[in-house]
Amino acid sequence: MAKSNHKTQEESLEKQLWKAADKLRKNIDAAEYKHIVMGLIFLRYISDAFEELYSKLQKGVGDYAGADPEDRDEYKAENVFFVPPVARWSYLQSEARQPEIGKDVDNAMDAIEKENPSLKGVLPKVFARGNLDPTSLGGLIDLVGNIAIAGAKARSADVLGHVFEYFLGEFALAEGKKGGQFYTPRSVVQLLVEMLEPYNGRVFDPCCGSGGMFVQSEKFIAKHQGKLDDISIYGQESNQTTWRLCKMNLAIRGIESSQVKWNNEGSFLNDAHKDLKADYVIANPPFNDSDWSGDLLRKDGRWKYGVPPAGNANYAWIQHFVYHLAPSGIAGFVLAKGSLTSKASGEGEIRKNLVEDRLVDCIVNLPPKLFLNTQIPASLWFLSRNKANGKYRNRTDEILFIDARNMGHLINRRTREFSDEDIQKIADTYHNWRNPDGDYEDVKGFCNSASIERVRELDCVLTPGRYVGLAVEEDDFDFNERFTSLKQEFEGQLDEEAELNRKILENLARVSLKDEI
Repeated sequence: MAKSNHKTQEESLEKQLWKAADKLRKNIDAAEYKHIVMGLIFLRYISDAFEELYSKLQKGVGDYAGADPEDRDEYKAENVFFVPPVARWSYLQSEARQPEIGKDVDNAMDAIEKENPSLKGVLPKVFARGNLDPTSLGGLIDLVGNIAIAGAKARSADVLGHVFEYFLGEFALAEGKKGGQFYTPRSVVQLLVEMLEPYNGRVFDPCCGSGGMFVQSEKFIAKHQGKLDDISIYGQESNQTTWRLCKMNLAIRGIESSQVKWNNEGSFLNDAHKDLKADYVIANPPFNDSDWSGDLLRKDGRWKYGVPPAGNANYAWIQHFVYHLAPSGIAGFVLAKGSLTSKASGEGEIRKNLVEDRLVDCIVNLPPKLFLNTQIPASLWFLSRNKANGKYRNRTDEILFIDARNMGHLINRRTREFSDEDIQKIADTYHNWRNPDGDYEDVKGFCNSASIERVRELDCVLTPGRYVGLAVEEDDFDFNERFTSLKQEFEGQLDEEAELNRKILENLARVSLKDEI
């Protein structure tokens, strides 16, 4: 028994909460359940922030002398959401065991949206549905209500924001491929941000999902003692459900999100930020998207380097990013690895034009199994509008190639992630290469600074493996470790095949049953 208690103590708060919340899920699909849980976490956050300011206004000390705690303007002045009495966490928790609690929470969400225009259409109203019984909802409210917080607004945002981020990741895992549409793995986002170093200026993500790129950018600034007010964020998302998650994710972090827009037409057909020139573009667009309305955009002004094929949006995304870059802007984004070599439908010519215009700064080859929604091999692209702008070393006629295929570690049979050390190694390599005082040197099998002439010789194919060569074998090669890793990957593939076979048999059984009827 003592051993079990010790294990519980070692588990992080968010992991304990996830296990408890998952038990209460019962037969509700993860895709639906995430809105219930995330909505409650968000409600707890804004209520905590409100109650803290309410208490100060009620006491009326110092700057708050003579203030009315029910005056909406008092909260607006301090960037705190006003929470009406029927939506305050203390009230909802007192009603948690009542049979009408689902309606109460839906009413609370409605009341908050009416009081706070920036949240209009954002909050979920799914709590009175028949598949969520009042007992389970009451248990969830108690669970979220028992999250330990020291009391200060900043602490509340930190704890609840961390829980929110962790739950997004767990729901993405639970949903599998569908979950990957709204969530980019934390370690990939962290790597992009660490390499880009968005200290100040305009940060843009035209396919922003649940807002992970923005959250990580803010974390980066805080970690390096920068000023959070030094950056402003701009985003766009075509999936309304995902946009709602994004708005909640940013609000719980206190990140201003008025320029994070939704429209169901998407960034290509309806660019919400037509005139924006961003200092940083950071994104994870859909891989190899064939349904991007390319036929309607053959003469679009964004296609400076060539018209992208109607059947694949990869080079449309690249040129969309370039179009939105400021004169000294930098872009970092994820793209299918095939984009590094493809010559289909003019893609090779577009890539050549990007290279010749000295836009390509760095390419990173990624390991498999980093992404939840695809097994397609991926890469990171870094583009720079001006590689001789004086901020960094003049590297106009060079491109850095990094091969990180053998980095990262498996966290389960199907999913890999980068460690903090992996991220630091890759980011440091890029920074040492581009910084005037960097001590960069080529490492066989890992990184190579190639001249434009060398890239031309290889017909502008940008696969890092072509440039870095084969790694020098190390004397401390661990056979057992490598064997275990390969065994886990093989078992994961067997699991996937078994699951596919099970689904096929289920479908055949259904067909057979219909035939009998």
